[in-house]
Amino acid sequence: MRTEAIAGITTFFTMAYIIVVNPTILSTPGTGISFSGALTATVLLCFSMTLLMGLYARLPFAVAPGMGINAFFTYNLILSRQIPWPTALGMVFWSGVLFLVISATPLRVAIARAIPKGLRSASAVGIGLLLTFIGLKNAGFIAADPVTLVKMGHWTSDTGLCLLGLAVTAVLLRRKSPFAFLAGIFLVTGVAAALGKISAPVHWVSAPDFSSVFLKLDIWGALRWAWMPAIFSLMLTDLFDSLSTFVGVAHATGLSDAQGNPPRLKEGLLVDAWATLTAGIFGTSAGTAYIESTAGIEMGGRTGRTSVFTALCFLPCFFLSPVAALVPAYATSAVLIFIGALMFRSVKDLQLTSPEEALPVFLTIVLIPLTFSITQGILWGLITHVGLYCLVGRRREVPPMLWAIAAIGLALLWIEQRPLATT
Repeated sequence: MRTEAIAGITTFFTMAYIIVVNPTILSTPGTGISFSGALTATVLLCFSMTLLMGLYARLPFAVAPGMGINAFFTYNLILSRQIPWPTALGMVFWSGVLFLVISATPLRVAIARAIPKGLRSASAVGIGLLLTFIGLKNAGFIAADPVTLVKMGHWTSDTGLCLLGLAVTAVLLRRKSPFAFLAGIFLVTGVAAALGKISAPVHWVSAPDFSSVFLKLDIWGALRWAWMPAIFSLMLTDLFDSLSTFVGVAHATGLSDAQGNPPRLKEGLLVDAWATLTAGIFGTSAGTAYIESTAGIEMGGRTGRTSVFTALCFLPCFFLSPVAALVPAYATSAVLIFIGALMFRSVKDLQLTSPEEALPVFLTIVLIPLTFSITQGILWGLITHVGLYCLVGRRREVPPMLWAIAAIGLALLWIEQRPLATT
């Protein structure tokens, strides 16, 4: 129980940024969404669905609004296409309904099991690189550049504090301390407070806001032919995000069974489907299992008790969100970098002897961090796997389900490239 508690708390702190980041994105000027309402919806989704993941699926995965999906929801649907935010929430709801229908059948489990083992390992490596990229960016190691896209950043005190967190975490991990990640986060936060980099919040307690976006979705207004491509795009994106997260994280952390399949996959996917459906009701973008759950799993979390402890950590955030927001991004950067390194260990399982094996694996690994999308990496990996197997005369080795997955992937890429109609 002690190990599970430490693991659950660790997962919470590595993903606590979502409490502030998600409502900040959703309440971007022009959307009309209230920050306080979006924050309450975010915490409600994290608490309820992570608790359900622990009690029903009995898996150590936390659930929260998906990064990337929230940007699509905000910048594409609402700001670019001028879809009213209640209608956009209704679209999230209907994508969750479709998601739930698929998850309630053996189809989604069959999809996960049809993914080649090489692409499973590649997804774990790609996710690790993505986490490392986020950690380096949050700490100021790398920065945007208009010519080269990224460059070495200008080192600041944030960078130095991240290095301090890396050193402390490395020493404690070497000693197999279960507090390794937490110690790094707390130490960096404490030093930042001592240096005056963190200011005390104006209010230490804030009441939850259930009046602005909760139950404000427009369910029937979202049922228009013009919105169907966006609804299917939301559903398919969430589906592949969930699959790649469950498969990649389970494989990288040793949760997979002898056949390489994640445990209790059907139950976990059902929870993910409910997280998308209820997200529209609560007032936020679609929810999904979080790759930051790897932090808790690496600390020994192996059962649903880990998720229960993570969910309980979210509960006080209904009232103490200003306190949770005190943990700066660079305080969790060291954890993200270390988790990325741990997930990169799956590279040893890759088989790169033939071109039809090497190229799909390579594209999966590089496209996840370069496109900032797990979905893009896994889709291009699957499509090129099927295509190259056909070109080299190995089409009979491609199972029917994998053909269907590749077709869905092509459909999703086509939908994403099409401009969404607004009438």
